[in-house]
Amino acid sequence: MKRPGRLAALVLALALLMVLGSWWIAGVVGKDTNFVVPRGATLTSVAQKLEKEHVIGSAGAFLWRAKVFGSSDPIKAGEFLLPEGASRAKILDTLQHGQPIRRLVTVPEGMPSIMVYERLKAEKLLTGPVMVPAEGSVLPDSYDFERGEARTVVLARMQAAMTKALAELWPKRKVGSCPLGTPQDAVNLAAIVEKETRKPAERPIVASVYCNRLRVGMKLDADPTVIYPITKGKPLGRRIFRSELNEITGYNTYREPGLPAGPITNPGRASIAAVLNPAQTEYLYFVADGTGGHVFARTLAEQEANKAKWFAIRKARGEM
Repeated sequence: MKRPGRLAALVLALALLMVLGSWWIAGVVGKDTNFVVPRGATLTSVAQKLEKEHVIGSAGAFLWRAKVFGSSDPIKAGEFLLPEGASRAKILDTLQHGQPIRRLVTVPEGMPSIMVYERLKAEKLLTGPVMVPAEGSVLPDSYDFERGEARTVVLARMQAAMTKALAELWPKRKVGSCPLGTPQDAVNLAAIVEKETRKPAERPIVASVYCNRLRVGMKLDADPTVIYPITKGKPLGRRIFRSELNEITGYNTYREPGLPAGPITNPGRASIAAVLNPAQTEYLYFVADGTGGHVFARTLAEQEANKAKWFAIRKARGEM
């Protein structure tokens, strides 16, 4: 007499389990939804947040089914996409095993630190204050971040990337090819190379010019270093005044020999590699060729001839 009762109870339990299971796997998300899980959140706090944001109807019901049907794996922190039609089971699996949404903030090669600061401040999905980083301390690249992440944390990743790049590149330098005493010297000179040419193939050649000048004690005569104290690396928007070429600023390489007081921008890996392994040339001069590149010269006479050609091009364009 007991067996039919037990069987009925088992059937009833299975039927109830099926009902509950069908509720668990039924679609519930009405539209694609970005959901943020705060750091340190628990399953309970996440369920309450899902209810508050109207993703699910009942936090209590979600929690109960999650314990019965779901995994016991921890909830991840971050921002997740819950797609339209996702079930409660899919929501839990996404928050436990899915990949958080990653966004990018990009620092182009040659971006000065004041503009890195402005870019971080302008990113509305980041939080908290941030200081202008030391010039040359950031490695240009694209960096991913999560919604709500601190600006200081993202900046720290950028600076750690530069530290790592220097640690990799410095030991690979061609010893004796350029009179640079420290990795910081390499960043300093690479920043000038970065500003002087945008053609990748020219970087080792431009680097060789400056390395040759340092070797023989010539001044670097680099326009971008004169501009840096005026704009902190931003475009000048006009020609350099003669008075500015005569100022002593620590960065005026027309008046002061050797490297400037510090980097004038954040150079990329290619420019750093170029000054650590420059082309082997006898060039001491270069001038624009009118096509975005440069013409190089060994002697002052060759340089003056090249400059005459460049001035003729500019005059023909109506620039002079």
